[in-house]
Amino acid sequence: MEKIYVTPLSGRYASKEMDEIWSADAKYSTWRKLWVALAETEKELGINITDEQIEEMKAHINDIDYDVVAKREKECRHDVMAHVYEFGTKCPNAKGIIHLGATSCFVTDNTDVILMNKALEIIKEKLVLVISNLRKFALENKDVTCLGYTHFQPAQLTTVGKRATLWIQDLLEDLEELEFVQSHMKLLGCKGTTGTQESFMKLFKDEEKVKQIDGKIAEKMGFNKVFAVSGQTYTRKLDTRVLNVLSSIAQSASKFANDMRLLQHEKELEEPFEKGQIGSSAMAYKRNPMRSERINSLSRHVMVLSQDPAITAATQWLERTLDDSANKRICVPEAFLAIDGVLVLYANISSEIVVYKNVIRTNLMQELPFMGTEEILMNAVLKGGDRQELHEKIRVYSMEAAREVKEYGRPNDLVDRIANDKSFGLTKEEILKALNPDNLCGRAVHQVEDFIKEEVNPVITKYKDLIKDIDIEVNV
Repeated sequence: MEKIYVTPLSGRYASKEMDEIWSADAKYSTWRKLWVALAETEKELGINITDEQIEEMKAHINDIDYDVVAKREKECRHDVMAHVYEFGTKCPNAKGIIHLGATSCFVTDNTDVILMNKALEIIKEKLVLVISNLRKFALENKDVTCLGYTHFQPAQLTTVGKRATLWIQDLLEDLEELEFVQSHMKLLGCKGTTGTQESFMKLFKDEEKVKQIDGKIAEKMGFNKVFAVSGQTYTRKLDTRVLNVLSSIAQSASKFANDMRLLQHEKELEEPFEKGQIGSSAMAYKRNPMRSERINSLSRHVMVLSQDPAITAATQWLERTLDDSANKRICVPEAFLAIDGVLVLYANISSEIVVYKNVIRTNLMQELPFMGTEEILMNAVLKGGDRQELHEKIRVYSMEAAREVKEYGRPNDLVDRIANDKSFGLTKEEILKALNPDNLCGRAVHQVEDFIKEEVNPVITKYKDLIKDIDIEVNV
């Protein structure tokens, strides 16, 4: 039977590896690993727990009967206690010590941190892959001169590669933020119903032993940091911080996708288009930027989802309130699944961006006389012309030439207008020489080279082990 997904993000958009992190099996098996870590810690600190009980628990970490859990939860209206009950049926000898001294948030909160950390690793891997793809693209196109755009109006020239460095720079900022957040991920530990560890004080009657619990559990779960203080839950600011990183990546990806859509309209760049791909169900000739549009769509969802934990963090009551639970269960996994889908698309597009150099050149040459007016002005002044007077004349001539192009569809005759005005002192040949487009994009080529060398290559070197062949196929 075909697998049925609850959300379109699973199966259609997100990768299998991200889907598995937020699966029921990953979540509830992590609960059981935490119960094992708790039992091991309690045994090490003197509680009468046997090796046999712990081994029994370990043997059934992945053996979950969801039907039994569902039936029990319907009776007790408590998901954690339903799982404690079901785990106990599999581990009759350990039944009495499962969850000893803990509260529900011991498993729910610590699991959320563990899963978020694993998910961030996947996001980091895909982020580095996209940066690597764009690095290659930028270098290959560093000297492909093109129109720059401000307000989506033709502006001073740049290069295709230089434009790509702007996309990379945004992603480097995102990667730096992700690294910071991940390096500060902390477990809740095991602090009890109001964060005072009162239950463990009663259990051990030894504060020095109680002080060791958090560190020992964290170490067993692969963490070296625990929140120093908490209520029943870890501060919900952590969820806000994590989803803000995902939102930041979504913003960068969406900016790239918008640029691709605009440039595909200009027929200068194009996202990959498979041989059998259908661009439109009605208009067979169309090659719509569907993947870029999907990046925009999914990114919008991530950016909106990032508001959920911010509101949750702001509205928590005292040591614990449960209005975070349902919201948290939805927004955190969905944000990760969605941004994973975004990066799958981004990796796919960035690996095979099509560059139409002839169209780029044609568009550039149509606007070139306008783009070179500053160069013309400087040359005319060097021949003795009055800058203010000539600037005004160029402004007037530019407006007139633009009107000819826009209203009558005639060729751009700005060069002829300037050449025919003796006050400029320039021949048409001198003007055309000054309008060599490859000499009108400033430091763009060297900016690409310097940026790649100084900013991008160190990141690629640092994460070279993450750059590997991963599945970047997407559903069209």
